[in-house]
Amino acid sequence: MRLLLDTLIVLATVAIMEAVAWASHKYVMHGWGWGWHRSHHEPRHGWFEKNDLYALVFAGLAILLIALGTVGLWPLQWIGAGMTLYGLLYFLAHDALVHRRWGLRYVPRSGYLKRLYQAHRLHHTVPGRDGCVSFGFLYAPRLDILRGQLRRLHGKPLQRGATGSIGPRAAD
Repeated sequence: MRLLLDTLIVLATVAIMEAVAWASHKYVMHGWGWGWHRSHHEPRHGWFEKNDLYALVFAGLAILLIALGTVGLWPLQWIGAGMTLYGLLYFLAHDALVHRRWGLRYVPRSGYLKRLYQAHRLHHTVPGRDGCVSFGFLYAPRLDILRGQLRRLHGKPLQRGATGSIGPRAAD
């Protein structure tokens, strides 16, 4: 029974982390934390960007929670494990799949991964931090909704963002 509960805590943490990541991305990274995140919306030179510091902050928090949990503060280790799992999924979906940072050249042609890929590419159609859409990393709203948001925010479809992302009409 304890294994089931611990597993549910890990999975719930992954789900909650998507909400935390969405809010952090929209209100911190595109707000007062833009100084770090800006590098992610500009062409990258080299392997790393200043935005990667956010991953270090979340990883440090997960490590702290795991450490506290292993010395007796249950269920913190499982919350930290859920954060770590979320980080792995983020790494695979965002860094490897969408931004191709680690050599993966696969472009999904259908289904959930295609929608996730295109939604994040639409996020990057806006140069700068204001007027972006789709702030989640593992959940993506429908593309027609995102395109409508871009049209309402900008009055016209966008063609290319600062990182060369394809715009709303060419994303399919």
